[in-house]
Amino acid sequence: MSSTTDDVTELTQLVLRERRARDRGWWRAMGECLAPDAAVRLSWFRGTGAEFVAASREMAARGDTALHSLHPPVVDVHGPRAVIEMLAGIHLRADLNGVEVDLTSRARLLYRAERRAGRWVLVSLDPVYEYDVLLPAVPGARPAVDPQTLAAARPSYRMLTCLLHARGYAVGADLYGDDRPEEVRALYASLFEWLTPGGASVYAD
Repeated sequence: MSSTTDDVTELTQLVLRERRARDRGWWRAMGECLAPDAAVRLSWFRGTGAEFVAASREMAARGDTALHSLHPPVVDVHGPRAVIEMLAGIHLRADLNGVEVDLTSRARLLYRAERRAGRWVLVSLDPVYEYDVLLPAVPGARPAVDPQTLAAARPSYRMLTCLLHARGYAVGADLYGDDRPEEVRALYASLFEWLTPGGASVYAD
């Protein structure tokens, strides 16, 4: 892949700034990282970049916030396009049916980025959910999970589904997760085909 050190550094900072801005509630800064027409598809949201910023602001106003622990991104660049992968822990503290809980969801955040008007912006975001854990914030407490929601939830984001459902959010059953490896493989293939159409891909069997 053709790239420069400056591109990789700028793209690394771009994805880190986008996540930091969302965690801190810096909505203007978040919007500057995302193209307004970016395609965003998450557990609780799907829509454009501009809609994602607005929905995140509304979510925070209701008291539903998340924090992210981030690993170093892997950046692939080809001309004015880039694919970035970043391992993340998504952490939520919330009330679940009267019990304070802590949830950690592990995911790989997959971004597409384009250089537009002389600067890099994010044009898509798709997490690949790996697994999650739900624990009471106070040891010994016993949170109640709706059994029907639990039974219907996908293994890769089961607890996230239960918590968000209880908080009033609809969660799709068609997201990318390690419990559906063929769909994940197809996602990676599509990302790198977009990066270098018809060319050699870093993604291979």
